[in-house]
Amino acid sequence: MSDKEKLKEYPIEVKTIPVGNYENVNQGTVAIEAHRAITEAQGKLLLAKQFPRNYLQAYAKALEACKRKGFAEKAFFSYPRGRETVSGVTIRFAEEMARCYGNMDYGIKELSHEEGKSEMQAYAWDLETNTVSSQNFTVEHIRETRQGNSRLTSQRDIYEKTANDGARRLRSRILAILPPDLVEDCIAECKKTLAGSNDMPLSDRIKQLVVYFGKKGVTQEMIEKRLGHKIEAMTPDEVADYIGIYNGINQKETTVSDWFEQPKTASQISELMKEEEEKAEKADK
Repeated sequence: MSDKEKLKEYPIEVKTIPVGNYENVNQGTVAIEAHRAITEAQGKLLLAKQFPRNYLQAYAKALEACKRKGFAEKAFFSYPRGRETVSGVTIRFAEEMARCYGNMDYGIKELSHEEGKSEMQAYAWDLETNTVSSQNFTVEHIRETRQGNSRLTSQRDIYEKTANDGARRLRSRILAILPPDLVEDCIAECKKTLAGSNDMPLSDRIKQLVVYFGKKGVTQEMIEKRLGHKIEAMTPDEVADYIGIYNGINQKETTVSDWFEQPKTASQISELMKEEEEKAEKADK
């Protein structure tokens, strides 16, 4: 059987999406791109059938990756929600699991770009089982802060906003395709690595953690105030939790002020002293 005949075994359904204005659309270019996309998809399916994954090898490769300290440190993130702390795995963890699992196609697409918003799609595709998990979502070109929302006008800021929002959806789509037992076992293996299954002493890991947080403007005193004890007394579980907090801040899923009390400025101290004086005067009266 020739390669062309094999490609016919995997037909791809193409759905057209209506677009408001066709005046500036080069129909020839659209047809060429559509044909290229179909051929590319058929080629991926054909290769996946010719070189199927070995699940045992994929499982072993994923667990081996989780034993690497550098990877385990980037596997988790944390962010506050009310009085609770929400933790999860990062997009880097999901991408590494997909690489080890093999025969997967995943990514983020910008479907349309309008004034003030972008229509996006995150998808993950198991090429062997032809299972697809996708999610369409809208990204508003605004930056949310505690002082209010500000509109984004720079193309770089818009790109970073769409990429960050897309990465969160992509992580969920990849995890939806991967076998649950593979994900759960790899999470447990990463936690073992972070708990101390490596050659670096706990005291050195704590010092390294302080250096990392220092680059984000978090001092040792701020960490100790949140811990409620001296930093030298940190346990392996606390180190693992704070690595997740650092990753959340570093990946812009949360901010320093969400976790740590900021030191008061001179003007804030003056205002507090003034308030105390006013309270004392009222008490005297």
